[in-house]
Amino acid sequence: MSRTATDTDPGAQPPPGDDTAFFGQPRGLLTLSGLEVWERFSFLGMQAILVLYFADTVAHGGMGMDPGTAASVSAAYGTLVYLVSVAGGWLADRILGSYRAVLWGGILIACGHYSMAVPTATMTWVGLGLISAGTGLLKPNVASMVGKLYRTDDERRDAGFALYYMGINIGAFAGPLITAWLGDHKGWHWGFSAAAIGMTFGLIQYVTGRRHLAGRKHSAEYALPPEGLRRAVRLMIVGAVVVAALAVLLASVGWLTMDRFVDCLTVISVIAPVVYFAVMFRSPRVTAEERGRLRPYLVLFVASVAFNFILFQAYSTMILLASTNAETTIFGFHFPAGWYASALGAFEVALAPVVAALWARMGPRQPHASNKIAIGVILGGLSFLLMVLPTSGHSDDTYKMAVWWIVGSYLLLGLGDILVETSGMSATTKLAPKAFASQTMSLWFLSLALANGIQAQTVKLYGEVSNPAYFGVNGAIAVAVGVAVIALAPWLRRTMRPVH
Repeated sequence: MSRTATDTDPGAQPPPGDDTAFFGQPRGLLTLSGLEVWERFSFLGMQAILVLYFADTVAHGGMGMDPGTAASVSAAYGTLVYLVSVAGGWLADRILGSYRAVLWGGILIACGHYSMAVPTATMTWVGLGLISAGTGLLKPNVASMVGKLYRTDDERRDAGFALYYMGINIGAFAGPLITAWLGDHKGWHWGFSAAAIGMTFGLIQYVTGRRHLAGRKHSAEYALPPEGLRRAVRLMIVGAVVVAALAVLLASVGWLTMDRFVDCLTVISVIAPVVYFAVMFRSPRVTAEERGRLRPYLVLFVASVAFNFILFQAYSTMILLASTNAETTIFGFHFPAGWYASALGAFEVALAPVVAALWARMGPRQPHASNKIAIGVILGGLSFLLMVLPTSGHSDDTYKMAVWWIVGSYLLLGLGDILVETSGMSATTKLAPKAFASQTMSLWFLSLALANGIQAQTVKLYGEVSNPAYFGVNGAIAVAVGVAVIALAPWLRRTMRPVH
């Protein structure tokens, strides 16, 4: 499309600066924030009960897995989601365009949750596959659409992203409350149904509010030429058929078991970032200065992996621990174990504005981005170390810890998440080479995929070793990584410019 055509396309440009209909922000922010509320409602609502569904007995409507395997499969699902997200960004840039990528992603997610509402094991796996593909399309592209609502010099941008981030955590808070209650009182598939309905609401308000979105044109921003598009589609179709046929063949001869599938995803999650960084370091399109900024980003990448390794267990091992060894009654009121997951979203909704106000008040005296990330990683490690106290000194596994232990752990984890995610994503966009600017979020998603891939192996030890040893060792490793990043602070400040 020519420059003239693009400039005259009302769906390609940010809305005028006087569009202040949503708390002083463009109306499109309401549409995208609303979509994320419902997407997080469905995704994390389902995640809060998924590991419990896997670990529950078949007679009670579950899958009958042992706790370690249940946590491992749940982590492998997370690995797949974030690996697919790397491809989702490319598909939006080159083929679908952001609006259609998010729309089709949402449709796949809704279909996946409706599939999981059908009480059969086969439909569970079909549903998880659809949700993985849909989230991979939706997640990396919604944030980029938020950015398109603002011109480069629009001072409302940071406040807009803060509102968007709050919407994410409102969904993270509300989702487990509904799905866990239904799963506990009606059955797991009722909980999955609620997630499906939530995503449907998100899609409806996304489509009805599309006229307020910038970048909603159908063509991709960096569309492939017709011949390249045909070649890419052929390769994707052939690749999908080959992979599916190979999987069926290996499964039929008994080689491709669930454990080996999890192991394969872990291997891919390790190889993918290694290849990605190797390509960037060796690319002739990357300048010497940009290459110098990639070195400190490697440190932040490792810090992100260490923190998210702990964070993602808020929906696996911590939920399993809560279901077996934590009180589920407060002031005489009984609640499902899955409700603990809502505490994480609640703390992030409450604390994000406090942290933002603190940084604004401190101004130039606020910590460097690398130190914010390091403090977040340390808080994540401390959230696990805290669990050593209530799980120690018991003669058997029938003990029950007070509600406040797990709530306190989630408080530390929520504060750490605010520090790591906001500073880490900002640093990613600033440190990535210009030649890879459209793929900057791929770097961040690869750190999340790797964290899940490592978790998929480590959580197999849950239930095999004592709880104090499991939480103590994992927490201590995260704290050690955070301390190491602080020790490297002088070098990071020097090499991370223009990041402050």
